[in-house]
Order: sequence, then structure tokens, then C-alpha cells
Amino acid sequence: MNSVDPAAIDVSTVVDVCADLIRIDTQNFGDDPRTMPERPAADYVVEYLKRYGYDPVIIESKPGRANVILRVPGSDPELPALVVHGHLDVVPAIREDWTVDPFAGEVKDGYVWGRGAVDMKNMDAMILVVLADMKIRGWQPERELIVAFFADEEAGGVWGAQWLVDHHPELFEGATEAISEVGGYSVRVGDETVYLIQTGEKGMDWLTLTAHGRPGHGSQVNNENAITKLASAITRIGEWDWPIQLTDTVLTLLLKVSEITGVPFSEDPKDLGALVAELGPAAPFVGATLSTQANPTRLGGGYKENVIPGSATGAVDMRPLPGTEDEAHAIIEDLAGEGVDVSSIVRTTGFEVSFETEIVERMSQALLAEDPAAIIVPYLMSGGTDNKPLKSLGINGYGFVPMALPADFNFSAMFHGNDERIPVASLEFGTRALARFLAS
Repeated sequence: MNSVDPAAIDVSTVVDVCADLIRIDTQNFGDDPRTMPERPAADYVVEYLKRYGYDPVIIESKPGRANVILRVPGSDPELPALVVHGHLDVVPAIREDWTVDPFAGEVKDGYVWGRGAVDMKNMDAMILVVLADMKIRGWQPERELIVAFFADEEAGGVWGAQWLVDHHPELFEGATEAISEVGGYSVRVGDETVYLIQTGEKGMDWLTLTAHGRPGHGSQVNNENAITKLASAITRIGEWDWPIQLTDTVLTLLLKVSEITGVPFSEDPKDLGALVAELGPAAPFVGATLSTQANPTRLGGGYKENVIPGSATGAVDMRPLPGTEDEAHAIIEDLAGEGVDVSSIVRTTGFEVSFETEIVERMSQALLAEDPAAIIVPYLMSGGTDNKPLKSLGINGYGFVPMALPADFNFSAMFHGNDERIPVASLEFGTRALARFLAS
């Protein structure tokens, strides 16, 4: 048992740590020379941890693509280890589209602003401050922790979590569960404050479509035009109406929303839309989990106005419901049609884990200690996290970055959006709740 109260942690430094991390530009453009390697951020993390007596290691998957790993002993050696992880990369930010410098780590109006403020240098900072407090005040987590700060999450984890799982699975030996981003945050539903703990993720299938045709002069008749084939395929895919299929997690969430608000539940799309709308700023996250989604995201082809190219390419971001990945991929191939090849750039399966578990109970206890009126519910994430590759090792992943958010704060719009920011009070709340959770 810990002799100190973890919730008495000094949270005054978490804003500075978050701002420091934001100031380290780690934009991830994927396989593109504009990508800013994570090594400077990894060096910051290592220097911070060593200051408090830890001995983390950096593992590079290739030059500059750095991952940080640390094991922290638990007070109960009989318990399995818990992976606590964040990622150090961020999606790109176009400076002229922001009202602040996205890499200045500016603190104003009660918010920390900048790329990564919610995705996910906020959690990185919370983890670091909690680890520092363990050393400062001499307490231990109950379970052994495998703390990881991964590279490359925003491009599918190819050089981060997936690479480590493939090449160094021994790093995660003894772990049965993991926590990471996009869960544990609050939304206002009716008159209640509801915290959404992420207990599942949709799959991810990033696809390249390559249309083949007959090259020729732009003035000639051409019934094998690659551009036309591609445009038709992209249109069919973009307009496809995926059927509603409620997973167990989504069904549990919507039934609870119905109970709180009195809005009736039925599987009629209009009724489901009304229920989802009750989730306010979280509605876009939840609405995308009612069915598979496939969105065209890029088009390319040709090199001159009067030349018909022999090929053209496009990209599609598909997020299939857990368990439907193969079926969804086959539908895309059918929609693409003849003369259009479909291949996966990154393809991962989704998952759902149980909400009725001891770890969720401890998450709930940590949240209730900070917000006694809280209602805790599960939800399925429409995007993806580094919990996916860990699942292949038998590690069940949860989204738990505990944050009490203002009712009118559009949290979902912050992810990959302009003027990304996080309330200072939410960072401080989350640091206390995370400390409570890890000590319990």
C-alpha cells in the first residue's frame, strides 16, 4: 500500500511540460521527407525521466524515428504489467490556418494551444508528471508499468508500436492490458456529466486505387481513360451507403444515453441520429461508429492537359467495424470495378474488449473520486491508436486519458483540426485522476 495520497500530486508543472513537448516539431507526413523525426522529443522525455532517477531507453526503428521504453516496478509483483503509452508524433499543421503558432506552445485564455495539445502530447505530459511525482513523494504504482512513448502513430505505427511489436515483442512481456488516448473524457448528456471510456476501435484500411487505361493524345477518342475509371471508382466508393450495424459497445452506450435523456431508442437511422446528437461535441466520434465508413482522400494522375495518362491513383481511408474487415475490403474491390487495382497501405483489424472488468472499475473509481456525480460508459472509437498492434500480443487496450471538459468545448474538432488546444484545468484534472488510477 502507498503511504501517500497520489491525488495530492503537484499538478502545477503539467502545463509547462505539455507546452515544451508541443514546441518540439514532430510533424508526421508519412513516407515523405517533410516528416520531422521524433528523436528530439524522445531526447526530451529521456532527459526529463533521468532527472528523477529513471533509466529509460531509446529504440530507433530507423534513424530519427525514436521510441522510448521504461519499466517501473509495481507494489504488487503478483499482478500482470500494464502498458501506459503515448505517441510523440503529430499530424501536420499549416501555420497560416491557425490563429496562433501551432508549435509555440502558447498558454492563453485558460488553454494550452498547439499541435498535439489533445493528440497526444497532453497525455505524454500527464504521464511524465505522474512518474516524477512517484519519485518525489516516494510512491509506487500497484502494477508494474511498461511506459512507452511511440513514434509514427499518425502514419499507422509502422516505425513505432507496430515495429516494436514485430521486432521486440519481449519489451511487453508480462503485460495483459494497456491504456492510451481518446477515452476517459467527459461530455454533457442532458443534465449529466458522462465520461466515455474507450473499449474498442474500428479497423483501419488505408487503400491505394490504381486505374489502368490506354495513354494517348487528349484530342482523340479514348474509351480506356484511366482518369475516368478512377473518378468513377472513387465516386462509387464515396457514395456507398454502408449499413448500420451496432456493436455491443455502441449499443450499450446508446441505451445509456436513451436512459439519461428519455430520447427513445430504436434502430431506425433517424432515431439513432437523435440519440447520437445528445452527445454534443462527442457526436462525430460516436456517429462514425454506427457503420463502416470509407472516405476518398487523395487523387492523382496525368502530367499535361493534352495527354491522357496510362494510369491514375487515388486513396481511400476505410474504417471497418470490428469483425467485418475482410468483408469491407471485398466491397471496396467490387466498387472499384474492372481496370482498377486495390491495395492496402496500412491494414489493421479492429477490436472490442469488455467493459465489465477490474481495470475499468479502477478507472471509474479514479474518475468518481474527482467527479462524484460522473456516469461512466463505454464507447467504440472510430479512429485508431497504438493499442491495435499491442492487441496482437494479447494485450487488451483501453482509451483512458481522464479529462473533465467544459460542456461547450468541441473536443472532437481538436483532433487534427486548426487551433488545437486543451483546457489547463482539464490537464490538471487528468494528472490527478491518472495518479489515482495507477496507484489503485
